[in-house]
Amino acid sequence: MLKVGVVGLGWMGRVHLRNYTEMADVEVVGVVDIDAKAREEVAAQFGVKTFASLDELLENDLDAMSVCVPTSLHHEVGMKIMDKNINVIIEKPLAVSATEGHDLVAKAKEKGVALMVGHVERFNPAVQRVKELIGDDVISIQIERVGPYPPRIQDVGVIKDLGSHDIDLIRFLTGSEFKSVYAVSSTSLGKHEDSALITAEMENGVLANISTNWVTPYKGRKISVACESKYIQANLITQEVKEYSAFSTYDKSYSVREWPLMFREPVKEELTQFLTALRDGTSVPITGEDGLEVLKTFDRIFDCACS
Repeated sequence: MLKVGVVGLGWMGRVHLRNYTEMADVEVVGVVDIDAKAREEVAAQFGVKTFASLDELLENDLDAMSVCVPTSLHHEVGMKIMDKNINVIIEKPLAVSATEGHDLVAKAKEKGVALMVGHVERFNPAVQRVKELIGDDVISIQIERVGPYPPRIQDVGVIKDLGSHDIDLIRFLTGSEFKSVYAVSSTSLGKHEDSALITAEMENGVLANISTNWVTPYKGRKISVACESKYIQANLITQEVKEYSAFSTYDKSYSVREWPLMFREPVKEELTQFLTALRDGTSVPITGEDGLEVLKTFDRIFDCACS
């Protein structure tokens, strides 16, 4: 029986909590939030013990914890948890800066604990299918991730919030690191950037483009991959994937194949793989080092992005 806890009871924290309560061989020891109303709500809904401070929860015996607090608190909370020799999964991005990310990775190594980063889109069945379909002839990847302005997020802008998903996905899909990256951004609704265009070339020559914003009235999550032999489109919300054959100049035709997928909740798959790695003593699927590479890419983006 793995004993787990959750820090932060916002939207994502409650998703983590719900999934933990639905798992066999998992005991939720307690959850933490400074908001008394949030604690009352989850206590009533899930029947879990709640704490007003992290220190109180850390007095208990714990195997693992989910960190779902605002990004600006990831470093402080993550370091405190790992100091207690507890394995941790930290919601993306790993931290606010690469410096803080380095600290977290070093602490995990020092304590010999697992540190996983919650880049949840890797566990989306549509992303998994795209990864299976692409070969070594990828030319370019284009990702659109847009939606309305989220008042609940005040500590970072759209690049570190939405864009972090796609910086990680491009590394995952190409199996390569960023060779060069350029970005422009603008701010219109809040104090941080809420619209950005990111263009990159990977070490293996693949070109990448990310369009992300908080100024679109609907939620959109799409990936397009151009290969020499095919073209792939994926909708990450509906989990639909289409594969287009190469265009035939001779008869001006191409074929389309739709890949049916069994809908799965990515967070459940993410947490399942996290806990499985702990039970088996294997490496977690998205390491602290993976999360750190995203933070390093942020630094390169903000060096050139115009606000």
